[in-house]
Amino acid sequence: MNNQNHVLNCNRRQIYKASSQTGDYPAQSLSPHCIRVATISTQAARKALSDLHQSSGPVFGENESEKQTMENGISEKDELSAFGKARSTIKGEPLSADDIKKYNDFFKASLYLAIGMIYLQKNPLLQEPLSLDHIKKRQLGHFGSVPAQIFTYMHFNRMIRKYDLDAIFISGPGHGAPAVISQAYLEGTYSEVYPEKSEDPAGMQKLFHKFSFPGGTASHASPEVPGSIHEGGELGYSLSHAFGAVFDHPDLIALTIVGDGEAETGPLATSWHSNKFLNPITDGAVLPVLNANQFKIANPTILSRIPQQELESLFIGLGWTPYFVSGDDIESMHQAMAATLEHCVKEIKGFQKQARDSGKAFRPRWPVVILRTPKGWTAPRKVDGHFLEGYWRAHQVPITTAREKPEDLKILEDWMRSYEPERLFGKEGKISPELRALCPVGNRRMSANPIANGGLLRKPLKMPNFKDYALPVEQGGAVHAGGMVNFAKFLRDIMKNNPTNFRLMGPDETASNKLDTVYEVTQKVWLGEYAEEDADGGHLSLAGRVMEMLSEHQCEGWLEGYLLTGGHGMLSSYEAFLHIIDSMVNQHAKWLEKTRETEWRVRIASLNVLAASPCWRQDHNGFSHASPGFLEVVANKSPEVVRIYLPPDGNCLLSVMDHCFRSTNYVNVIVADKKENLQYLNMDEAVIHCTKGIGIWPRYSTDKGEEPDVVMASCGDIPTLESLAAIDLLLNHFPDLKIRCVNVVDLFKLISNDDHPHGLTDAEFDSLFTADKPVIFNFHAYPWMIHKLTYKRNGSRNIHVKGYREKGNIDTPLKLAIRNKADRFSLAISAIDHIPHLGNKGASAREYLKDQRISAQNHAFETGEDPHSVTEWAWPHKGSLEQAVGRLSLKNPA
Repeated sequence: MNNQNHVLNCNRRQIYKASSQTGDYPAQSLSPHCIRVATISTQAARKALSDLHQSSGPVFGENESEKQTMENGISEKDELSAFGKARSTIKGEPLSADDIKKYNDFFKASLYLAIGMIYLQKNPLLQEPLSLDHIKKRQLGHFGSVPAQIFTYMHFNRMIRKYDLDAIFISGPGHGAPAVISQAYLEGTYSEVYPEKSEDPAGMQKLFHKFSFPGGTASHASPEVPGSIHEGGELGYSLSHAFGAVFDHPDLIALTIVGDGEAETGPLATSWHSNKFLNPITDGAVLPVLNANQFKIANPTILSRIPQQELESLFIGLGWTPYFVSGDDIESMHQAMAATLEHCVKEIKGFQKQARDSGKAFRPRWPVVILRTPKGWTAPRKVDGHFLEGYWRAHQVPITTAREKPEDLKILEDWMRSYEPERLFGKEGKISPELRALCPVGNRRMSANPIANGGLLRKPLKMPNFKDYALPVEQGGAVHAGGMVNFAKFLRDIMKNNPTNFRLMGPDETASNKLDTVYEVTQKVWLGEYAEEDADGGHLSLAGRVMEMLSEHQCEGWLEGYLLTGGHGMLSSYEAFLHIIDSMVNQHAKWLEKTRETEWRVRIASLNVLAASPCWRQDHNGFSHASPGFLEVVANKSPEVVRIYLPPDGNCLLSVMDHCFRSTNYVNVIVADKKENLQYLNMDEAVIHCTKGIGIWPRYSTDKGEEPDVVMASCGDIPTLESLAAIDLLLNHFPDLKIRCVNVVDLFKLISNDDHPHGLTDAEFDSLFTADKPVIFNFHAYPWMIHKLTYKRNGSRNIHVKGYREKGNIDTPLKLAIRNKADRFSLAISAIDHIPHLGNKGASAREYLKDQRISAQNHAFETGEDPHSVTEWAWPHKGSLEQAVGRLSLKNPA
C-alpha cells in the first residue's frame, strides 16, 4: 500500500465501518507506523483530512434524529450504553465454558469481598441472617469503579500466567482499595503480609472490620496495600506514575485503570502524551484501561458522553490504538475482555520484539482499552425507586439506608447473597484451589511484585567524589563563579556512572537552569518526529536520560513513579512554577510518611527537587516568575520526610546535593540561583558548614569573644549576598560595631528540636542568635515563614525578618530587593534602628544609606542596570576578624 492510500485509510468511514449483524466494533485499520507516515506524507494527510471533513456528517447539536443512526446500524445512544451483550473491537472466544464458570465465580468472590469491606463488621460469610449488629455504624468506601477494576485485574492475571508476564496494577479511580485488596487477599498476598487477615472466617472478619475504620486500612490503594505504588487520593496521576514505573524496566507492563472522571483532570489529560517518551527497547509498557462508567460523584463524565467516533478519534490523535469493550452481560463480557487483553499483550510484545531485534527504537501506536461498564456493575439496578447500578448513586456506599430501613437491609442482604459467599468460600472461608489457580504465583502476582516495593530493587548510586568539583575560593566573598554550572559537571558524571537507574526530569528548563553540561554524556529522550534543525543543538535522542515535557505534573509524576520502582533522579524547575505540583509533592510526602509505619515497605531514593531561577533573579521575566511559596508548602509536611536546603554558594551546593542523592525516603527541596554569584567558602569549610546546617561565619563577623551588638543572619544565596553587603556598610560607618554573621543552610535547624529531628535545642539556638540581641534575618522566601519556625525561641521577638514580600516587576536584582526591603541598604538601616546603644548616633549613616538606596533605584530606572558598585561588590574586609582580635588584645593585655 503506498503512503497516500495508507493515510487515506484514516478516513472515518473506513475506520468505523462495522458489521451491523454482530454489533462488533472494527479493529483499527491504522498500522503502528501510521503516525510516522501521516506526518511525513503532508499532502496525503491533508487529502485525508479533507475527506474526513466531507464524511463527518451532522455537526454536534443538530437534530437528534439526524444523528441517531450510524453506518453500522447501531445508534449513538446504544453505542454509548454500558448495558447489554458485549460489543468489542476484538472478536474471539478464548475461554471455554468451564473457564467462564470459574471466572464468574472468581468475579463473584471478589465483589463479595469488596462489598463486605464497605459494610460488614461481623457475620463475614452471612452464615446468619444479616442484622444491624453485623453492619458498621459508619459505612465508608466507594463501590462504583470497583467491579470494572476487579474485572480487568483478574482477566490480566490470565495473561500473566499464559505469557509469564512481569506486571503491576495501578488503580487510578479514587478510593479503589476494595478492588485491589480483594485481589491481594484472593491471591494470598494480603494474608502473607498481614497474617491476622488470614484466609478463614476470622481473618475475613478482620479484613472487613478494619477497612475504612480507625486503626485500619484506608479506602485508597495506600502504602499499606501490597502491590500498590499509586494511592489515588488525588486524581490525575495514575498514567504518569505508570510511565515512570516502566522506565528502565523493559519487561514490565503497568496495567493502569484510568477513571473517566480522573480523565477530566489536566494532569491525566496531558499524560496520554507520555507515549512519546517510551522507548520500546529500554523501557516496559503501559496498558491503560479507561473505565468509561459514565458518572463521577454526581455528574456525567465527558469521555463517556461523547460519540464513540469522536472518542476513538481522540485516542488516535493522541497516538494510541483504542480497543472498545462495552456491556454488562457477564458471560459475553468475559470473552470480550479476555480476547481484547490478549490482543493487547501480543501487540505490546510484538512492538518490543520488533524494536529489540532490530536495535532500532520507534514509537509504536500502543494499545489502550476503553472499558464501558455500568458504574456499580452488579449492584441492584434501583433502590427505593431510584437508579443505583449504572448511575452516580453507585459511586460511594451504594445503599446508605440499610441501618435505617429494614427493607433496604433486606435488599443489601439479597444483593450480597447473590454472590454466593457460602458456596464460594465454604466453611473454611477460603476459595477453592481451582479458583486460586486462576491467580499467578509468587512474585508474578501483581500484589507481590517486588517492583511495587521499589526499595527492594534500589541500588546505591555510583557517586563521584563531589570534592573533586570544588570551586577554588582563596578568599571568601571575593570570587564570582557559577555554582549551578559547576554543579552540572557533578550531575553529568553521576548520570554517566549510573546509565540505567538515574533520570533528570524538567519542564523544558535543563539548559535554562544551566544544567546542559549533562548533554556531554546523554541526551533528551524523544520519540516524536525529528526535524533537520534538531541536529543543531536539539540534543534529542531515542534513548536519552533527560526527560523534558512542558508539564511539571508529568515530570513530577514520572519521577515519583521512577523512584517508587527503584530508580533515582532529580526534578529541576523554575522556583515559581513548582507551585503547579504543590499537591503532587504533598501526596508523595504523605505516601512516604505512611511507609514509615509500614514495616515491609523498603526505603526508596529521595525525591530531589531543585528550585532554580529563584524569585530574586527574575529581571527578564518579571513579577509572574517570582514566587518562593513552594517552600512553605513543603515545610508544612511531616518533619520526618521533608528537608529544605538553601546553600549560599557553589561549594555548599555540591555538598548538599551529594547528601540528597545519597538519602532515602525524603522530599529534598534545594534552592539555588543559576547565575554567577560570590563564593564564600572553600570546600572544606563548605562541608563543615553543611554538615552543621547552620553556623557563625567568623570571616564576616567582628564579635569574637564578645556579646554581639547585632546578629546579621541570612538564608539563601541572594539574601546572603545582601546581608554581607549590609555588614560591609555597617562597618564602614561603625568600625567598632560587634556584628555576628550567621548563615542557615538547613532551614529546619530553626525549628525546636521538639518539633523536628534537625531542630536546634534552645541552648544551641541561643548560642547563635542570643536571647536578647537584635537579629536582622534576610530570608529567601516570605518573611513570616521564619517567624513561624522560630516562634518558640527565647529571642523570637528580637528577630526582624526581611524577605520576599510579593513585590516585583521587570526589575534589576537590586531594585527587586529594594522593592521587598531585603536589600543591603534596608538591612543596614534596620540594624541601625534596632541596635539600642546607637540611638541618634546612627542618624547620619541612616540618611546616607537612604540616599544610596534612592540613587541605586534611579540608576536602574535610567540605565536598566544596577550600579557597578553593586554588581562588582566583593567582601573588602580582609582583616576584620584580626582587627576584632586586636581590640580584644588591647583590652586584655597578657
